Amino acid sequence: MKIVDSSNPIPKYLQISSWLKELIQTGRYKEGERLPSEIELSKLCEVNRNTLRQAISELAAEGLLRREKGKGTFVSLSKSVPLKHKLERISSFRDDLNEIGIKENTILLKQEIENAPDHVAKALILGADSKVIVIRRLRMGNSLPLVYEESYLPSEMFNDILDMDLTGSMYKILSEQFDVVLARSDQTLRAVNLTKQIAKLFGLPKNSAGLYSESVTYNDHNIPIEVLCAYYRGDKYVFEVELGRYHIKDSVGE
Repeated sequence: MKIVDSSNPIPKYLQISSWLKELIQTGRYKEGERLPSEIELSKLCEVNRNTLRQAISELAAEGLLRREKGKGTFVSLSKSVPLKHKLERISSFRDDLNEIGIKENTILLKQEIENAPDHVAKALILGADSKVIVIRRLRMGNSLPLVYEESYLPSEMFNDILDMDLTGSMYKILSEQFDVVLARSDQTLRAVNLTKQIAKLFGLPKNSAGLYSESVTYNDHNIPIEVLCAYYRGDKYVFEVELGRYHIKDSVGE
């Protein structure tokens, strides 16, 4: 598999920085070790040196690499930060990363109006042949692809969202721009093997382990306003649930 895939919507320098980060976090390059020269890496990645330097600059800004004039580029940090998504409340991807000090950025892949898939129409209580706004995004932390999202919204309620910047928090946009109260969310979670298309966005092989989450969010009038289908990298994400006190149930028939 090539390191840089020209057909991938992720910029080339981010693909390279993600690849280098994987090598560091899996111990291929250890703390204090010098990386190959820029010339060697640019040839290996089949990109020009400017693109390669941009990738290294990303990791240097994060503190994973350090440059020493006349000596080269060295690994300065080898430990990865575990990512947690808490299921105790409605929270955004940005909230999760901000809690642990990771820089979040989003690549908007597509935003358009489509016919509502059957399961989405049912969840949003829409009639036959209803239209929904579909927003497909790749969510990243420190330039590493972590979550692929497909957000479905009733088109009549949120038509103006198509003209907005959707690279930030969707929940913040719904709350502030549309005055929607996000009251509750029903969420299901299951383990999956990533399809070729989604694995490619993560820079992973087909059938890599992933987590699939589907949630329906309701406003304060108990009206469903969003269906969110999200694929998480199984090697980077942990879901955390806080459980209440155990109560002994009375035995039946005694």
